[in-house]
Amino acid sequence: MKTVLCYAKCSTCRRALKWLDEHQMEYEPRDIAGNNPSRKELETFYKASGLPLTRFFNTSGKKYRELNLKDRLKTMSEDEMLDLLASDGMLVKRPILAENDRVLVGFREAEWEDTLL
Repeated sequence: MKTVLCYAKCSTCRRALKWLDEHQMEYEPRDIAGNNPSRKELETFYKASGLPLTRFFNTSGKKYRELNLKDRLKTMSEDEMLDLLASDGMLVKRPILAENDRVLVGFREAEWEDTLL
């Protein structure tokens, strides 16, 4: 079963869920603000994705800008980044689609088509 970590007010998340619905794919939505992924989950997602950990940050979010993370991430360790991501769901890039050992971060339709269809 696919789990989609998303935020109801996020237009990208809504587009991703609509895409899944249109392709008749079963999934379980999970509110990232109310049920933030744990540090362990984030570490698992990170390793399964093959992406740099910095791609897991919501760079367009208010909290990201308030904490000046654009500059701070350059000097942070992976442990520090994972702890920070686990501290607030609004810092996490969304949606995150997790299914077994496969993880997609953000919604890029072509990538989702290539991976899921």
